[in-house]
Order: sequence, then C-alpha cells, then structure tokens
Amino acid sequence: MQSDSTRQPEQGKQGRQARQARWQVEQVLALAPKPTSVAAAQPLAVPGRWVALGCDDRAVWGRCIGTGAEPYECMVDHVAVGMRCSCPSRSHPCKHTLALLLLWARGHVARGDAPRFAAGWLAGRAGTEIAEIAEIAEVAEVGAEPVAAQPDAASSTNDTASPPDSAVPERDPSQSRDDRVARMSAGLAELDRWLDDRMRTGLADPALGAYRTWDQLAARLTDAQVGGLANRVRRLAGAVGAGPQWHERVLAEMGVLHLLAVGGRHLGDLPPRLADSVAAAVGWQIRQTDILAGVPTTDHWLVMGRSDVREDRIEVRRIWLLGRESGEWAMVLSFAAYQQTLDTSFAIGTSLHADLFRYPGAVALRVLVGPRHAPPEPCPSVPAVGVRQACEQIGAALALEPWLDRYPVCVIAAPARVEGRWVLTDADGSLPIVDGTPGIGALLSCSEGRLVPVTVEWTPGGLVPLTVHLPDRTIDIGPVAESSFVGAS
Repeated sequence: MQSDSTRQPEQGKQGRQARQARWQVEQVLALAPKPTSVAAAQPLAVPGRWVALGCDDRAVWGRCIGTGAEPYECMVDHVAVGMRCSCPSRSHPCKHTLALLLLWARGHVARGDAPRFAAGWLAGRAGTEIAEIAEIAEVAEVGAEPVAAQPDAASSTNDTASPPDSAVPERDPSQSRDDRVARMSAGLAELDRWLDDRMRTGLADPALGAYRTWDQLAARLTDAQVGGLANRVRRLAGAVGAGPQWHERVLAEMGVLHLLAVGGRHLGDLPPRLADSVAAAVGWQIRQTDILAGVPTTDHWLVMGRSDVREDRIEVRRIWLLGRESGEWAMVLSFAAYQQTLDTSFAIGTSLHADLFRYPGAVALRVLVGPRHAPPEPCPSVPAVGVRQACEQIGAALALEPWLDRYPVCVIAAPARVEGRWVLTDADGSLPIVDGTPGIGALLSCSEGRLVPVTVEWTPGGLVPLTVHLPDRTIDIGPVAESSFVGAS
C-alpha cells in the first residue's frame, strides 16, 4: 500500500495544540476501514515488532517486521493526517499503520529525529499541507474533486475542505503559482508516459493486478499536486479484475486519464470554460471567496436527491438541486471525516429560494449556497422526462466533459428485470441500474412496477436511484456511506 492523504491543519492556538497532542486510542480505532483491520493490527502493536520507531510534533514512523524480506516502512503525519506504508495491502489504512498509531497513542513510541525514509516523505508533503480535503478521496467527481460543505452567506457548515484565506502562508503569489504549474506539468507528463508504457505491455501485464503499481503512481501524482488524477488512479486500481468486462472499463478510464493529462498541459489553448473543467478535474483549486465574489443564480431550487459515498476515510455527500424556473441542475458537496457530521440542512422533497454561486466549468454543476430568501417549503411536483430525453441530457453533458463520473436526471420510468439486470424502462427504451444498488428494493416497493418519477445519478456503471417522487410524498432511497458500493464509485 502506498497511500498518501492530506487534511487541512488546525489554525491558531488549536493548531499549535494539535502538534503537541497525542491521539486517543479511540481516534485510531475510528480510522479502521473494518473491524477485522483492528484485530489484525493488535498483534503488531508491540514494540518488539518494530525497528527505527520514533515520533516528533509532526509525525510518527517506524519499520514493521513482517513476513516480507524487508521490514515495511510506515509513516503517519498526525497533524495534517496523512499516512504511507510500503506494504501491498489494499486496505486504507493498513494494519501496520493502525498498529503504529496504537503504539504511539499508548505512549510506547519515543521522541527522536526522523530517519531518512520518513524525513523524505515529510519534506515532500510540506508543499501540499494546505491542499483541499478533496484530494484525499477522489474522487474527482463531476469534473472536480470534492472541496467543502457548502456555506450559506452567514455561516459555513462542516467547512473542512477549503482553508480560509488566513490559513494560506504569505508568499510571493506569482512564484507559488509558477512553482505549482511546473510541478503539475511534470506530473501530467509522467502520467502520460506511464500510460504509454501500459499500452505497450498490455492489460495482461501481471503488474496491473498489484495495487502497489497504481498506488505508487497515485502517490507521485499527489506529490505533483494533481490530486484529482491521483484519486482517479486509485479508484481505477479497484476495477482491475473486478468482473469479466474489467478490461473495457480500465481501458476506457485510461483513455480519460490520457485526455486529462494532455488537456492539463495545454490549458491555454482550450476554450475558457473547457479549460476550467480540465483544471478542476486535474486538481487545481479555487478559493471559495473567489466563487462567492461571482454573480449568483437565484431560483427556487428543488431538493431532488442525496447520495453518500465513502472515499478512503472521508464521507462525501452530494445534494442534487434543480432550478424550478431555469431547469438547471446544481450539486452541493459536504464532507465528514473522523466522526464529523454531514450537512443535513437540505430536506429531500422541499423547495429552497436561494442564491447559488457556481464553480466555473463546461457543465458547472458544483455550487456554493449563498443567501436563502425564504424558509424551505414542500415541493408538490417535480419535472421528469422520459428515457429518451434522459439519454439526451446525459449525452449532452458528456459531450462537454467526457470525464464526468456522475450526472443527475429525473426520469419517469418503471423498474424491470431484463436479461438478469435491473433497468428503468418506458416505451422508448431502458437504462441499466448499477448492480448491487442498495435502493432497488425500496424502488420496487414504492413504484409497484408502475411508471414513477425517479431522480437518479448516471454513472459509467449504470444508474443509481436516489429519490422516488410519489404524488403524496417523497422517498429518499439514495446510498449511505456505510453501504456504498463499488459500482457507483
């Protein structure tokens, strides 16, 4: 495993205290991806299994003696919350990382100077310590990786992703930007070379089955500050060998990565809106203050659906809004990490009169919520289209941004079983539903096999049902983070 993640550092007095505070055991256990990870880590959480063990105000490190010929090098940045281990595990964090943190939390790790393997990693992270939390997950979704819970004009809810302006160190802006552009360009060029090598060796190369092959590339992309592509690479690793058609999916995603790598190095030659979309997908960050300085879109926004997924150790919530007058879709993102809570201010099936500030882009789904002009009110009906029109809407969005992973539509259709797979169908055609969708049972119960308006997310693997709009009520059937499934990621 070669995982590298970042989290916004605390500010002021709280930040100084965080650098001194040792984590509690409960905090470590909360990181475990599954209960069996804790059970596997406990036997390793003894000093006798470690060499070169140490910590300081920034990090904890050590080499774990395992079954391999060489000890696994394990490092954790406990301030900006990042970690890396040289083991091949697919779990994040792995048992070695959890064991190291347990040792430290229990006071069994002595202070000292970082050895070369840890010092080099920490030095590489220094330039990205204030990166957005979206560079952890990946999920580079809808042309941009997640950034923050969306604030109202007066307050910010769960704003853990984008640091306030005061959090950014004072430095020469032009030099900082030029340095980052150079690093990103080098990272994109390396990604393109890597893809070219993969095409020469073919998808039958056994190295593609090793998670380390992908994670090492993702780590280098993260260091190059193209976290959006690093997220896509890590997600793609899970597609290798996942089903009989995995070659097609991996090849298609490699094509998207190549498209973004080339586009990211030629932003100046692209039309402005397309250039904004490519920059966001690659990982370029925009301050929320810059977005809020733009011209808002005021409308009565129908709260159409909710979708929760888990990206590494981060829970991501997407709220889909549809303008009643404009007919335009918008997406509000919020995040929860380390037992934080997701934004719950949007009730599915209500209408909200508010200003939305859009992030730039060709499709430009992502928004920040500005002033709200009235309390939410029930939404009596929603606009829905047939399967043919839904396909046209999705196709138009993909023509603008071929790397889109999700796009919302509200389609009036009936669930049916066709050739062993669930679909939403009407007289004009059918759209497949993602295999293993947790809401299919609720959809069948609510629709009773009849045509009903359903808000769905389109993904490359099929549709994810989010909401069933009945005449007298709205039923939220969207996925929750605990039951997120691979097909929708």
